[in-house]
Amino acid sequence: MMTAVSGSVTVGIDIGTTAVKAVAVDDSGGVLARSRIPHRLFSGAPDLLEHDASRAWRRGPLQALAAVRTAGEPLDGVCVCSMVPSLTAVDVRGRPVTPGLLYGDARGRAEPDPATGGSGTAKGSDVLPDSEGFLRWAAAEAPGAHGYWPAQAVANFALGGVAAIDSGVAMMSASLLSAGQWDVDKLKRIGVDASQLPMIVPMGSRAGTVTGTAAALAGGTVDALCDQIVSGADNAGDVLVICGATLIVWAVVDEWVDAPGLWTVPHTVAGKVLVGGPSNAGALFVDWARSLLHGPRRRPGPRPAGRPDGEGHDAGQAPRRGNPDRVPVWMPYLRGERTPYHDTTLRSSLHGLDITHDADALERAAFEATGFVVRHMLDLGRIKARRIVASGGGTRVTPWMQAMADASGLPVDVVAVHEGAAYGAAFMARLAAGLEHSLDDAGRWARTGYRVEPDAVWQEAADKRYTRFRSLGPTH
Repeated sequence: MMTAVSGSVTVGIDIGTTAVKAVAVDDSGGVLARSRIPHRLFSGAPDLLEHDASRAWRRGPLQALAAVRTAGEPLDGVCVCSMVPSLTAVDVRGRPVTPGLLYGDARGRAEPDPATGGSGTAKGSDVLPDSEGFLRWAAAEAPGAHGYWPAQAVANFALGGVAAIDSGVAMMSASLLSAGQWDVDKLKRIGVDASQLPMIVPMGSRAGTVTGTAAALAGGTVDALCDQIVSGADNAGDVLVICGATLIVWAVVDEWVDAPGLWTVPHTVAGKVLVGGPSNAGALFVDWARSLLHGPRRRPGPRPAGRPDGEGHDAGQAPRRGNPDRVPVWMPYLRGERTPYHDTTLRSSLHGLDITHDADALERAAFEATGFVVRHMLDLGRIKARRIVASGGGTRVTPWMQAMADASGLPVDVVAVHEGAAYGAAFMARLAAGLEHSLDDAGRWARTGYRVEPDAVWQEAADKRYTRFRSLGPTH
């Protein structure tokens, strides 16, 4: 709960893969209160991934907001962010009536569009084809539903009675859009009306108010974008690595880069470009591996997929243990890979494992695998990196951050506020409340908690393993 404050207060809410996180933040970016409401991740098969949308997308945000509020204290704005894409069907009261499908779920593989003969995915948007497939599945599973909404819209309706997303979330459904709005003709072919989809508002704009207050409710936005704007990764050579359930890598460069398998998108900072993309080698993989080695984590989590929030709370653990030359190579593709391979059929494997290896060696191999994925993306883009800026729940795990530094050969600056997506969403809420006028000003909230430097001995050993990692992976 918040202590007494003066001045403006906004709340950012992040619907994550295994928990809803919320932070209440003051004018200067100081965190006044934080909450974490866990929920389960269901993965009945390698290509299925879903939430109980009622709990994770509806009740979770309500509980997270209540946990960081004190009656009578100011509340100027709220913004919800979440992963993209996601979708569920809802009834007239905004209650989900189907599972909440998440990025990469096989039910999102779009069927051919009879009008075009193609995949139904617009050119240039094939990196996130799930949205159209999700909508086709939901429309068939719950025909005539009141709405088909992503996580952000479900949460916003629960918080303020308005099913709204912002233009950033809408862009992730590019094949369903026409001139920035829902494509009525395309929707008709799917059997859906535009009124069944959420309202689209400009990024950082007010969509409504939080029920029972005068606080602005922003259009629901993208979690990775919120992480980015408060990370401080704004200069060429910076590499933002978000260590959540999904590993997201964004290298900052000065000029547009076309590299095989990588995404290139404009930075929010004028004149800068981001290169990289999401990988399945995040905490979904790391925490699964650690649960096998050390047993269940202290907080309840999904089964059988582990507890992929990266919040092992072992910042005091020794950063390295064991022999730097006695570590196997772990390919981290439990459920295929996104960037740079975009191949759902890839699977995980361990190489060089022998009877002398212990749990510490295998845990180190899992941590190194994420660093190798980052390094591979930088190599593909021929990017001259100078540092990693690490954000997300995984940054609480000191050995993971150390392995990332050793495996990449780069210093790792760990952000001070681990809930980066919720923190950035709190700034978005300031925009919606009229307290800010430019996304560029979010950089003043960027704070570094500590730096991790590569260790020369471990880095040399990791270099050899990286060569093998590359030789074992698909050609790219």
